[in-house]
Amino acid sequence: MRSTSRQMRTVVIGAGQAGLSAAHHLRRRGLVPFEDFMVLDANDGPGGAWRHRWDSLTFDRAHGLHSLPGMDLATPDPREPASAVVARYYGAYELAFALPVVRPFKVRNVTGSLEDGFTITATDGRAIRAATVINATGTWDKPYWPYYPGQRGFTGRQLHTHDFVAPEELLGQRVLVVGGGTSAAQFLLQLSTLGIDTLWSTRRAPQWREAPQNKAWGIEVENNVNARTRSGLPPLSVVSVTGLPLTDFYQAGIDSGVLVSRGAINSLSARSVTFSDGSTEEIDVILWATGFRASLDHLAPLGLREPGGGILMGEDSVSVPKVPGLFLVGYGASASTIGATRAGRAAAVAAGRLQEAAAADTATADSR
Repeated sequence: MRSTSRQMRTVVIGAGQAGLSAAHHLRRRGLVPFEDFMVLDANDGPGGAWRHRWDSLTFDRAHGLHSLPGMDLATPDPREPASAVVARYYGAYELAFALPVVRPFKVRNVTGSLEDGFTITATDGRAIRAATVINATGTWDKPYWPYYPGQRGFTGRQLHTHDFVAPEELLGQRVLVVGGGTSAAQFLLQLSTLGIDTLWSTRRAPQWREAPQNKAWGIEVENNVNARTRSGLPPLSVVSVTGLPLTDFYQAGIDSGVLVSRGAINSLSARSVTFSDGSTEEIDVILWATGFRASLDHLAPLGLREPGGGILMGEDSVSVPKVPGLFLVGYGASASTIGATRAGRAAAVAAGRLQEAAAADTATADSR
């Protein structure tokens, strides 16, 4: 696809759950694919961030997979890799609704404004103009690496969830898994199944949650996250809001001693870790299951960040008051797949209404 001077009504950046949901609702509002709107995807195939997940993450161990609007996910083989399930599902969805996905198109930056139009420029120089932008880039491209004293002097291997391939690559090594979320817990159980010696470090005691996930609980979680983003504060980590689900799978790990945290890290040395209780353990590998941050570097020219580091979100949780015409989905409360689906719809509706209002103003001005 070549650069175009023609201005799209809306460009969606990202083809994961939020981006595809937004595209679906843009079509429902009557926008014509490739004429009025398009979806830009940095990947070379469908699946969003899921296509990069490790094969040992099977569908039955993947939390929070929800259907896209208008097409059920159905019931995949629970032992199939989640990456394959989601890539196949998203690909079928794009075809079923004839969504205008352009890939690979890795966005370098977004510039402009609602008044002058936005310009979305790719790393290879291609550029597209749009009246409004729906950003749905998620978090996968922004892994979070915490820092501890002595970390740079550690001579063993360090890798992040983002770079994990398979538990077999860690055979015969002593592995420290760092992080208090479900990914960390799953890594520990997978590694221990293969006889790999593991230790677990969390900054605070694991927050196991026995309460069932229901609608009221989900609304409370979203309200807690939205309260921060509507104040311009950075979103909290998922596990800090939801806790860890205390399923039979995880309870067995607790009972076996695998899912028992040694506490926070105090410091690292060449091949050892010292915990906050003063104990020291020799280790070969550190697996940082420490989460991700919102992947928004390409939006830096728009000056979105507040002094506290977050982005001030509107009451609809998708609009950015500082930059009218820009909508963020998959940010804050909409980082979950069910939240992303709802946010995609909200952004499509908001973008449409904004453009309809602008068109009405122009028509009124022309009639005077």
